[in-house]
Amino acid sequence: MKMENQTCRIKPADRLASVSEYYFSKKLKEVAQMNAEGMDVISLGIGSPDMPPSEKTIRTLCEAACNPDGHGYMPYVGIPELRRGFADWYQKWYGVALNPNTEIQPLIGSKEGILHVTLAFVNPGEQVLVPNPGYPTYTSLSRILGAEVVNYNLKEENGWMPDFDELEKMDMSRVKLMWTNYPNMPTGANATPELYRKLVDFARRKDIVIVNDNPYSFILNEHPISILSIPGAKECCIEFNSMSKSHNMPGWRIGMLASNAEFVQWILKVKSNIDSGMFRAMQLAAATALEAEADWYEGNNHNYRGRRHLAGEIMKTLGCTYDENQVGMFLWGKIPASCKDVEELTEKVLHEARVFITPGFIFGSNGARYIRISLCCKDNKLAEALERIKTVSYTHLRAHET
Repeated sequence: MKMENQTCRIKPADRLASVSEYYFSKKLKEVAQMNAEGMDVISLGIGSPDMPPSEKTIRTLCEAACNPDGHGYMPYVGIPELRRGFADWYQKWYGVALNPNTEIQPLIGSKEGILHVTLAFVNPGEQVLVPNPGYPTYTSLSRILGAEVVNYNLKEENGWMPDFDELEKMDMSRVKLMWTNYPNMPTGANATPELYRKLVDFARRKDIVIVNDNPYSFILNEHPISILSIPGAKECCIEFNSMSKSHNMPGWRIGMLASNAEFVQWILKVKSNIDSGMFRAMQLAAATALEAEADWYEGNNHNYRGRRHLAGEIMKTLGCTYDENQVGMFLWGKIPASCKDVEELTEKVLHEARVFITPGFIFGSNGARYIRISLCCKDNKLAEALERIKTVSYTHLRAHET
């Protein structure tokens, strides 16, 4: 009896029909194949900092890893040193007082927190508000877990801020969560105290939870702020933060969330049944990284400012316009009206200039006329990308004019 074809009767779970493979997972495989063929693609796609953590952070990691007693399972709530480190960091930079024992939960990256929070707060069939444009994982994980995604608009004419008049007209009876992300990705719009006050007021009146994703507040941003600095926010808001962007530690997968003690305990119920904590040496090193002073952040931003200038020159070469006031580690630009299609543009840049930039449609329909350039690339490579892009003709991408 032949057995080799029997697996064809096995079907995946129905939930997979609601999502596709993450865009960057697919696209980076294509880029890797191009590089394997000798094409030397310069990637300006993802926001993975290419600078290292502080030297003190690395020393702490190495020293702690040499401790023979530090290789066992760690507490589900994270080690006390890391929780205190996050609490001190929030007090110092955001002016927010958090109880390290009850109001902070370390995470294996804040992306993990999207899963945990959704499982803790949203029943299948209930609704979540997701920004358009916005981080695709808010949508994909919500759908995988059976939530109904309701988009709310972010538009350039409104400074990429929520339209509260539009939100007030929406039926909130089945909405449990509202995802926000400021400083914003992909648009670079900055947070303001006024925005956070409006969000807290909206959440309290509508009996929903605001989840603010806040990993970019130290990148090209003079005044980091937290939604938890608003009076009453802790009762209706959860905030994510991450070591990935602010401390150049994306591969470490260390993040956190902060909220009131009850919300944190609900989330821990989920988390403790999914993972078994993080390596002690990594947690101790992360706590060390959080002790960085202003000059360390400024060193990173000095590099990002130079790269931002080069990214702006790439935008101009492509005929794109952009807001000079953007913050964060990307540059978001609008393609010219004469350009027919954003993906046609980015594919041409990829295959003729051998430079990978991100088409804005992957973040939602409101991003369909935009591109995003990552600043996580060495200056010489960004300069080379600019020169390559200058050699390509884009005239055939122009829409027919009448």
